[in-house]
Amino acid sequence: MKAILYSSDARRALHKHRNQALRLIQKIERYAQTGAGDVTQLVGSTALRLRIGDFRVIFEETAEEIRVTRIAPRGSAYD
Repeated sequence: MKAILYSSDARRALHKHRNQALRLIQKIERYAQTGAGDVTQLVGSTALRLRIGDFRVIFEETAEEIRVTRIAPRGSAYD
């Protein structure tokens, strides 16, 4: 399993959306373990996007870790 590192913005988003936080964390961990999930590379960036219902998780991935930089509802994830 790859290590998962959350930015301060991502941690704040999890705290703000507490009712969805457990589901989001479980899906991120599942992706880190198996690589399963709806993941797409963002155009013009090295970042990837994981779609979890109406939420988007923006992250960078290396061979050893996943750095989650942003978690947001679909409408504001790409601002």
